[in-house]
Amino acid sequence: MSATATTATTTEAGMSTQEVRDFYLRYVDLANKREFDRMADFAHGEVIMNGTPVRMADMVAEFYKHVEAVPDLHWEIQEVVVEGDRIAARLVDTGTPVKEWNGLAPTGASVSFVETAFYRLQDGKFKYMSYLMDTDSVRRQLAG
Repeated sequence: MSATATTATTTEAGMSTQEVRDFYLRYVDLANKREFDRMADFAHGEVIMNGTPVRMADMVAEFYKHVEAVPDLHWEIQEVVVEGDRIAARLVDTGTPVKEWNGLAPTGASVSFVETAFYRLQDGKFKYMSYLMDTDSVRRQLAG
């Protein structure tokens, strides 16, 4: 990363590149520990999620919905790129659905799939979030 980008990181996000990276690692740790009640430490009261304004309470409810359907859902970071106030991440998510999840019926099979996520910080917290998950891969794995 160039010196210019490092300076921009500090002024735009108010955090160094390493601080932004550590922030994201703590966020994923929060998800894996099911500490969703700490989401206010990471996100604004309203976040733009995949282009749609979403209240933090609804975002937290969505996390609970996911882990209710997939109690052992685990997010494993494969790659993280930080540039200024932006984060891009590639994760491998694993778990065994026990209830219908994302429109797919559980079959007892465990799944492993790639998730790609993008974030933009504002005042040191998530303001913009978007993610894509490989649902076709999940569908194939659950079909057996």
